Amino acid sequence: YTTYERTLARRAREAQMKRFCKAQAIQRRLEEIEVTFREVEQQGIKVEKLLRDGSTADEETQLTNQLLYLVQKKNSLMTEESDLMIEVRELKLEEQQGQLDEKLRSYMKREDNLKTPEDRKAEQEILEQLLKVVDERNLLIHMQEERRLSEL
Repeated sequence: YTTYERTLARRAREAQMKRFCKAQAIQRRLEEIEVTFREVEQQGIKVEKLLRDGSTADEETQLTNQLLYLVQKKNSLMTEESDLMIEVRELKLEEQQGQLDEKLRSYMKREDNLKTPEDRKAEQEILEQLLKVVDERNLLIHMQEERRLSEL
């Protein structure tokens, strides 16, 4: 292996580890969101029961405000969960892109006169898959930007 190839392999391993750590952090946060979501739902059920049981006007106003707060919190958790799921998809596409890059490099470093028709076809298919993955990642990024702009 040349120094260049070793450097590429090392960078690929580092990127893979970085994606793995990010995926673990996302998974932990998704689990935390799920637990918090259940707690918020339970609190909401209790507040609704108290509202139905009848209470004074002041208590009713306070319970209604508390219920609205819980609904708002639930919505923010759902939004965060959705954002994390998009990040998970982006990580998968990033991993796929890295694998396709590696395969494509192995075909491209061969001399053209040594390539078989099957090699050329495989190289073309990998290139098409790579372009598809890049387009999907671009679409995800575009969706995230539109979402952030709409929230502002």
